[in-house]
Amino acid sequence: MPELPDIAAYITALEPRIRNERLERVRLASPFVLRTADPTIEQTHGSAVREVRRVGKRIAIGLDGDLWLVMHLMIAGRLHWKERGATLSARTHLAAFDFAGGSLVLTEAGSKRRASISLVRGARALDALDPGGIDVLACDPGSFRAALSAENHTLKRALTDPHVLSGIGNAYSDEILHAARLSPVLLTQKLTEAQWQQLYGATQLTLRAWIERLCAQARETFPEHVTAFREGMAVHGRYGKPCPVCGEKVRRIRYADNETNYCARCQTGGRILADRALSRLLK
Repeated sequence: MPELPDIAAYITALEPRIRNERLERVRLASPFVLRTADPTIEQTHGSAVREVRRVGKRIAIGLDGDLWLVMHLMIAGRLHWKERGATLSARTHLAAFDFAGGSLVLTEAGSKRRASISLVRGARALDALDPGGIDVLACDPGSFRAALSAENHTLKRALTDPHVLSGIGNAYSDEILHAARLSPVLLTQKLTEAQWQQLYGATQLTLRAWIERLCAQARETFPEHVTAFREGMAVHGRYGKPCPVCGEKVRRIRYADNETNYCARCQTGGRILADRALSRLLK
């Protein structure tokens, strides 16, 4: 799922292309992608884009009349900038937003249709789509600690909870925890003062570095190949490969459709964490 740095890159690429431009029309290849009925999508036609912002892991496009087009890409949704009037012929094509200078096309790989578009009116309706997590780049250490320690969860769960922190998911939580040299299963209410400082600092440095890197690329070309597995990541998606810090093999904990990647030497004092998928196999 595209996370805060990826959404920031999309917005960086979109602003010079669509801000102050008129949305000529919205074409829906799949009627199920639109999750709201009022206002109608036709009310956006001819409206100028006044703002593009992030709402959690969503991209919100502000239009005339206080209308907001909100896209949630979920796991496999992606955006592409095509020539104006690009056809929606492939099975993966969900919708197109036509502007004079080109068309923004929403696609989704796979058979599960989770990506969505919502059209709402007004700030209150837009805020209702926000899960409510704090902005990690704007908060101070005290607010950060208060949000994560409100309930006693593992660091991995707390970092990825959209009601706690805004915009962090599976990929960047792995990178943050590796940078902080903290175990993903460490409980939030058990952290020492020093560990809180490590976690806060690593969160800021990791996200800012990736935002700067991806936005710089987005200024050159539209981010057509957004992925959770980035070249240069320390542990995420690098199971079995050497840790760039110590050379130890990167480990994983698999659960449902996700996995947590970590370095035992750097993060857990050499302890191998229980992998439920592996445990079931051995049992």
